[in-house]
Amino acid sequence: MSDHPSRRDFLGAATGVAAGAALGLPRAALAAPAVHIRPPARPVAVASANGIRGVERAGQLVSQGMDTLDAAVEGVKIQELDPDDTSVGYGGLPNEMGVVQLDASCMHGPSKRAGAVGALEGIKTPSVVAKYVLLYTNHIMLVGEGAKRFALSYGFTEEDLLTERSRQAWLRWRANRGASDDWLDVPADADLVARPTGTINLNCVNPNGEISSVTTTSGLAWKIPGRVGDSPIIGAGQYCDNDVGAAGSTGRGESNIKVCGAFLTVDHMRRGMSPTDAALETLRRVVATTEPRLLDPEGRPTFDLNFYAVNARGEFGAAAIYGARAGGRGSQFAVFDGETAGLRDCAYLYERR
Repeated sequence: MSDHPSRRDFLGAATGVAAGAALGLPRAALAAPAVHIRPPARPVAVASANGIRGVERAGQLVSQGMDTLDAAVEGVKIQELDPDDTSVGYGGLPNEMGVVQLDASCMHGPSKRAGAVGALEGIKTPSVVAKYVLLYTNHIMLVGEGAKRFALSYGFTEEDLLTERSRQAWLRWRANRGASDDWLDVPADADLVARPTGTINLNCVNPNGEISSVTTTSGLAWKIPGRVGDSPIIGAGQYCDNDVGAAGSTGRGESNIKVCGAFLTVDHMRRGMSPTDAALETLRRVVATTEPRLLDPEGRPTFDLNFYAVNARGEFGAAAIYGARAGGRGSQFAVFDGETAGLRDCAYLYERR
């Protein structure tokens, strides 16, 4: 059987369309090209590895009928409120002045709305403040003192976010940061003196194919005050399109901002790529746009960056620039697959030397 219509078939179809229009039939009643995305059979949540508790919580809440954005925010709040987690929220590692500044953003697929906060001080749960920006304002992003005033007006409590653990980490960094400064070197702790980044991205989809995403962070440790990375940038730190899927990132935010990586990953899925392939393709774009000073002699980035993605069918994946160290584990991501939560290995571009 031929896949190509005959001239008679074509003319007949055209006549039918014209007749339908003349009769005033609704456009939806006429045959037209369409993309039908089958919703997943079960709820799915995917996140960076430090969101393992978050994906389990979000997945359970979505299973019970909670809205996907509310569930995603409840998931990341676990880490935001944990004083032993130095990557986000309360206890996050501070900027170079010893002040914790937090960033977060979120998108709600069904309503096509977004909210974000940047350089927020004194509020433990920036993801919730970002959700309030989405719910109650005609804006998308609030920053700095204005973001804090907004949070306080909605009943949030201002608190000191610097725990003793994060304070000691900052003091060690400050003492050891330069041989010629006025601070005496102190015994170094490799885990504390290193310059870590900390972020959680969490994306979830319910059985109806409704999607939301959220990213929250304390940002780059010891950063210049006021520095904002990719996390609160819609289209970079996270992005959600309810017809396609959602994606987000952790790692070097400046390199992600330049390619609008979360949006690009979702757009790759829009064109038919799987979540894993979409994330890998975005990372190739990151490498292609990296300035020479951030490349090693082999032309590979001297930083890492990860993307996490889920589509409207509940398929998920993640990718990193680098895989495992020799004899070690590679970059991982957290998944709630509808039944259990666990860690899985990311795809990657390069073997780690």
